[in-house]
Amino acid sequence: MINLITNKKKFLVELLKAILKLVIAGVFIGYLKEYDLLVAGILLLKIIHNVYKDIYKPKNKNWLLLVGMLLTCFGGIVSETWGVTNVYWEYHKVFRKLPLWLPFAWMLAFHYLYKLEQNLIPILKKQSQKNKIILAIILALTLPAFGEVITIYLGVWTYYWPYQLLGVPLYAFICLVFVHMLVYTILHFVCKKYQIKDIVFN
Repeated sequence: MINLITNKKKFLVELLKAILKLVIAGVFIGYLKEYDLLVAGILLLKIIHNVYKDIYKPKNKNWLLLVGMLLTCFGGIVSETWGVTNVYWEYHKVFRKLPLWLPFAWMLAFHYLYKLEQNLIPILKKQSQKNKIILAIILALTLPAFGEVITIYLGVWTYYWPYQLLGVPLYAFICLVFVHMLVYTILHFVCKKYQIKDIVFN
């Protein structure tokens, strides 16, 4: 992938900024895991801020971003409900099976990946659909899992699936990529059908 980058320094800076955001988010959720209502409220405020800044305020409204956040939220909660019900993983220090902040975390995960891809795609030597998909898969495969490692080691939840790497099982890597790429594919076809110009999905 590194051979496809025109400006390696800018790519590295964007990547380091993204990793720092993950660390902050992971530590924040990890240390406040017992107060899921508080965490949910703060994440909701962050979503409202992002929607205002990136969708409502700009002259060209990017409704695809909001649609992607909602689709990811739906897919994520379906996955979480299935996983917890079948005891594939379990959340700790909460009085319910799924913490209240989960839907908002999934929404912010999409926003996080979308904005990162939006910043990195202009640095690609060739902005073809193939290269965009490769970039999206690599980011979805590595960064969310890195964030999960932090929260797992801070006791937010535990996976019971086998074949784990730093507490994250192989199946979880696959699920993370599947959810992101499913939403990616849906929005790609929405852009194609309605002739919407978007640097990430076109």
